[in-house]
Amino acid sequence: MSSRKPRCKPLTTPLGLFAVVSTLLCCESASAGGIMVYEAGQEGAGLANAGSAVLATDPSVLMTNPAGMTRLKGTQVNANAQVILGAMKFSRDDGNTFDGGNGGNPLPYLPGSSLFITHEVNDRASIGFGMYGNFGLAVDYDDDWAGRYFTQESALIGISFQPTFAYKITDALSVGIGPRFVYGYFRTEVAVNNNPFGLLDTPDGQLRYKDTDWGTGVNVGLLYQLNERTQLGLDYTSKVKLEFSDSPELKHITNPVLNFALNRLDVDSLDLDMNIPQTATFSASYELSPQWKLLGSLGWQDWSDFGSIGVQVDSNAGGTSRSVDRQYKDTYHVSIGAQNQIDSHWRWNMGLGYDSSAVDNSDRTVDVPMGDAWRFATGVNYALDKDTDLHLSYTLIWMGDMSTEQTKNSNGQSVSGEYRNAALHVIGGGMVWRF
Repeated sequence: MSSRKPRCKPLTTPLGLFAVVSTLLCCESASAGGIMVYEAGQEGAGLANAGSAVLATDPSVLMTNPAGMTRLKGTQVNANAQVILGAMKFSRDDGNTFDGGNGGNPLPYLPGSSLFITHEVNDRASIGFGMYGNFGLAVDYDDDWAGRYFTQESALIGISFQPTFAYKITDALSVGIGPRFVYGYFRTEVAVNNNPFGLLDTPDGQLRYKDTDWGTGVNVGLLYQLNERTQLGLDYTSKVKLEFSDSPELKHITNPVLNFALNRLDVDSLDLDMNIPQTATFSASYELSPQWKLLGSLGWQDWSDFGSIGVQVDSNAGGTSRSVDRQYKDTYHVSIGAQNQIDSHWRWNMGLGYDSSAVDNSDRTVDVPMGDAWRFATGVNYALDKDTDLHLSYTLIWMGDMSTEQTKNSNGQSVSGEYRNAALHVIGGGMVWRF
């Protein structure tokens, strides 16, 4: 998310280069961003992340606390799928100065899947592997909407591949570690105003940018059995740096000033550096009875580090580098939940969670419209037999009304409005096989 008035402050920049970059890039605010998604189709999705670092019921625990693998017997496989359905329609207000519509629903759906495998080497050690996507967001507005000069389409997706090792130090204490290899995909499309002063009736041009990169990090966890009814868990994931570098594709740029600057500078590449935030989660569970278990989590995510995005344009005529600060701030998470083991086959999950916003209202942007989020989740797990489980879950992520206003530095024009009753619906499910 960029600030209300996107900033591109050159450290060293020729005048012509600044004209190109400020016109083509600042209007997009170096578009990049994402959200941390707790849901990956696993059974724990029905708990709104409550107890995620102690919920060692299937192999997906290697994503939320690798130490939990030591609680799993034999060889187990967990395959999941999910879809995120968005309801985030934008509504213009009187502060909007651009023509165009409201953009439609920018997030109609976003599918995902995950796969986890664990193997008990002996009564102390376990190994595992996970492939999952728990980071990212994608928006796709109508091309002619009022905010097209800030974004038409933006997507940032991260897929993690995590080999994992866990060891039971004592009967009560386990540790786990897994390196994360993250494949990042970034794509953006933004309209370019060929007629910035409104003197001519000239169709828009467009800037397109797409690239992929690999980043590395680590997932470390501790799991402690305090007594026969209480478990405590702590999980930490390090930041993962992604470096995107590719040539922006420019289409139908008819403004002679822009064409002159581009021809003179022969722009080669646009570099965008960003960090998937480091996180820390503490969880606890308490078994009230053989039927009921209470769970809770407290979490922190380092979004302030993600908000400083390096931008560099290389050209034959010189170069410039700058930092676009999106005014992100760290976020905090709290959740509570419960599990009800109804009988030998059915287990019912329910949870309530809250995440603070990574931006203030004045800094919200249309490429990543994000705010405070409440999670209302529920799900069921059904044991088909002693070696096979089936689970389904539903989560409502409620963000409510989110106002936004972004202003172009060049002429002071703004896109202004509100996302009313914004929400995400997450439906997921999967199976667990034990061998």
